[in-house]
Amino acid sequence: MDAKTKVNLTDLIGNSKLGGFQIGVFILCGVCLLMDGFDVQAMGFTAPAVIKDWHIPGSSMGPVLSAALFGILVGSLLFSMLADRIGRRPVLIVAAIVFSGFTLVTARVDNLNELLIFRFLAGTGLGGIMPNVVALVGEYSPSRLRATLIMNVANGLTAGAALGGFFAAWLIPNFGWRSVFVFGGVIPLVVAVVMFFLLPESAQFLAVRGKKLDQVGRWLKRIDPSIPTGPNVEYVVREEKKRQGVPLIHLFQEGRGLGTILLWITNFMNLLNLYFLSSWLPTLVTGLGYTTREAVLVGTALQVGGTLGGVFLGWFVHRYGFIPTLATCFALGCVNVALIGQPGFSLTILAVVVFFAGMGILGGQAGINALASSYYPTDLRATGVGAGLGVGRIGAIVGPLVGGQFIKMHWSNHELFLAAAVPAFISLVVMLSLRWVIKPAQAVHFRAATVMERS
Repeated sequence: MDAKTKVNLTDLIGNSKLGGFQIGVFILCGVCLLMDGFDVQAMGFTAPAVIKDWHIPGSSMGPVLSAALFGILVGSLLFSMLADRIGRRPVLIVAAIVFSGFTLVTARVDNLNELLIFRFLAGTGLGGIMPNVVALVGEYSPSRLRATLIMNVANGLTAGAALGGFFAAWLIPNFGWRSVFVFGGVIPLVVAVVMFFLLPESAQFLAVRGKKLDQVGRWLKRIDPSIPTGPNVEYVVREEKKRQGVPLIHLFQEGRGLGTILLWITNFMNLLNLYFLSSWLPTLVTGLGYTTREAVLVGTALQVGGTLGGVFLGWFVHRYGFIPTLATCFALGCVNVALIGQPGFSLTILAVVVFFAGMGILGGQAGINALASSYYPTDLRATGVGAGLGVGRIGAIVGPLVGGQFIKMHWSNHELFLAAAVPAFISLVVMLSLRWVIKPAQAVHFRAATVMERS
């Protein structure tokens, strides 16, 4: 019997050139996240119109605004563990269909209880998108570009949130608030159909599982036509084979426990800060004496800073590594968040300060996702990213609630934003601590060009 030719997928894809096949995968994933970002913010866009239409007090919308975030927390954990069992592709398609379906149903609700229930259910689908997109993009990216590509694709979430405001501003006056949910439901359904026909499964995942290896060969030919394929070829990765048991437990095994905890703390603190700023910044800026329109423009500066930060952050990670770059991000965020509440700033200076706060906080979140994707092996990657985001969603829920309590206690803007700088400072300390948690050799070379493979 002829000896089999071994093809190491980790090295093959890691050393490959970026081609049209991979770019197509990344575009599909990016479009998924655009709709994810739009839908996460949809309730915030429509809340004023719902309040007016149903003649209800604004305070009654609080639980509804948090419902999708609770759903995302549940979906991040469940869908990511499922993906590490059955694959990225089917879970991404199902998650898109789930949040599409429940978002369309949301357009038909008639009371707050129904609105809360269907926002929660739509959120569970949303929770399955980000961790699996990050995992799939990481597994089809050349090593030298991995962090840059993950962060650029993940930036679709922030871009979708920013673009969603413009669409909502046009849809609501012309077609009513329900049209936002119709739009937010139809587009991901179309994307799910396109993914069904065009989106490949992770080649590394299939190789680890020993499934559909003929299809793996066809996909790899589109990345590098010169590679050998056929029944005499064995595809291998520099990782362990299939693990038994609950994937979440494995995040704390084989020396990953402390790193997992520190990544969870960073996710929690950063998303707490992000959602505090996103929820309360326009309201607090009006308290500084600016008009509503000016406050909205300042809030937009946060999203723009985050979008541009996510784009350019990849270059710095590629050049200097994850830990120095992300530590700098959180330091930038900490200083500028603290400055937001300072009195006497002109509108221009305030917008610039908010812009840099967004670059550090929102841009840094894309970096955290890329770091987690590089930290975990293939068969734990979606679980690792999803669990971190799930814990982070607890912070996302806590942030606006804590901010609301501080406002009820009549804290000044100066005090509020000084308090908001504390989570960024904690993220900075935790990120610096990771240098000693990662193995010494990896701490020096932990860059986009190096994937932390565990064997």
